[in-house]
Amino acid sequence: MFNIFNKQSSVVIYAPMSGELIDLTELDDPVFSEKMVGDGIAIKPNENEVLSPVKGTIIQVFPTKHAVGIETKEGLEILIHLGIDTVELKGEGFKAFVKAGDKVNVGDKLLEMDLEIIKQKGKFTDTPVLITNMDRVKKLEIKDSNNVIAGKDIIMEIKLKD
Repeated sequence: MFNIFNKQSSVVIYAPMSGELIDLTELDDPVFSEKMVGDGIAIKPNENEVLSPVKGTIIQVFPTKHAVGIETKEGLEILIHLGIDTVELKGEGFKAFVKAGDKVNVGDKLLEMDLEIIKQKGKFTDTPVLITNMDRVKKLEIKDSNNVIAGKDIIMEIKLKD
């Protein structure tokens, strides 16, 4: 028979920043490279803007503006963490354009990070894009692509558990 009632839910995640995709295992931080926070991909950005990779609700903007959490209507939680060890900058080089509770669409501007300031302070700009509630994920497919454009290119597709 037709299986019309068992339509599997999936979420497409777009690049939040333009740049080069890099595997999480290549990051110089065990919290991310060993996937302690979640699974996903990282971007070595070549532009300052951070756009929403999904349609959803902002669930958290860290006080230091170096990270943002978004929840999709399907309940998938995404964390975008700008750079490595950037919390130590206490907000220097970061600007937020959203707050917790804001509704966002793909391509809406969330944050900015000043790549030059981050590099001058001796920090890596590599930006993990993580699924933090992997218990909801049946399959995570990372798109095979090298350079991506923010808001235009798909970086991951997640099939959710029923």
